[in-house]
Amino acid sequence: MTLIQGYLFRQIARPVVGACAALAGIGILSQSLEQLEFVVERGASLWVMVKLTSLAVPQLLAVILPIGLFVGALIALTRLQREQELIAAFAGGMTRWAAIRPAALLALIVAGLTLVINVAVQPWAQRAARDEAFAVRSDLAALLVEEGRFQKGPNGLTVYVQEIQQNGLMTNLFVHIDDGKSVSTWDAAEARFSRIAGEPYLLLGQGSWQRYSSDGVLNYLSFDNHAFPLAGFMDEADQAVRYKPSDLYLHQLFDPTPQMLETAGTRGELLAEGHSRLSSPLYAVMAMAMALTAILGGAFSRTGYGLRVAKAAGAFLTVRIVGYGVVAASAWNPWVNVLQYLLPLIASAVALRLLFRALKPRRRKARRIAVTAGAGT
Repeated sequence: MTLIQGYLFRQIARPVVGACAALAGIGILSQSLEQLEFVVERGASLWVMVKLTSLAVPQLLAVILPIGLFVGALIALTRLQREQELIAAFAGGMTRWAAIRPAALLALIVAGLTLVINVAVQPWAQRAARDEAFAVRSDLAALLVEEGRFQKGPNGLTVYVQEIQQNGLMTNLFVHIDDGKSVSTWDAAEARFSRIAGEPYLLLGQGSWQRYSSDGVLNYLSFDNHAFPLAGFMDEADQAVRYKPSDLYLHQLFDPTPQMLETAGTRGELLAEGHSRLSSPLYAVMAMAMALTAILGGAFSRTGYGLRVAKAAGAFLTVRIVGYGVVAASAWNPWVNVLQYLLPLIASAVALRLLFRALKPRRRKARRIAVTAGAGT
């Protein structure tokens, strides 16, 4: 890469990075607002919200990178063309193909980065986020306890706690269980949630237990410390994480186990997700091709390139939206997966065709100049 090509690469890359960062910031803000549910309704800590938001970034980047590339490239190329820096480069002997090469290299870098995110980073982050969200949703401390209220749980369980301190210590706890055969009541001066051998327990201190059976017998017991098991109040279906197609690695999408087909989705849905991850980097190439065509695909204009940019933006958004529709249709018909690759490739070919045609001198104009020169002599 020559000195001028390095300069053009930096001039295009900076707006692209800025556009991607701006879009990522908006997406992260949106994700953080969605994760507020865990803080407000589930009583999770702020760290959990930050962790879940951070784990959602890779999937977000896979979506916004082609869009950020398109927006940033349009900004950079418009400025370079408006300030006539490209014209100066051409006047200095640089061919148009050499001027396009830095933009093409940047598009390939973004496409490669998108592919790495789709294949390796996204499934790891999604699985970690799914595990963390499952841990929060299945946390009985958040599900069964709400300060100052009687909270009903599964299997006839009712829990009341007077106060929950900052360190997680609960005071004046009341547990009532009515399974239809007997009625049991637990009360304790203090309690904590804990796990013993991976199973959830409620550690009670300074309390008592009463059970009134259906035959009229009352049993009473006082204790200093007691571990109350909570596993029986959790549904078995809720004790396992259910992964979605976006959480699976590429080899799992193309060669799923019977268990994955039962929990994650059908074979068609998994294949559609796998081909979507492999084909989505092609939209980065398409984005740069359309951006180049919008600015360099016509004559120089001092009044700006608003109309051409609007057409390119409309074409890009149309193709991208149709691409999402093709992914959805691929879940029902595996042969439609071919369109996931053909759609961005055809759009890129059309854009490059228009660009190359604009870059080549027109034969009619060249002949006219030659005839005029011959008549003058």
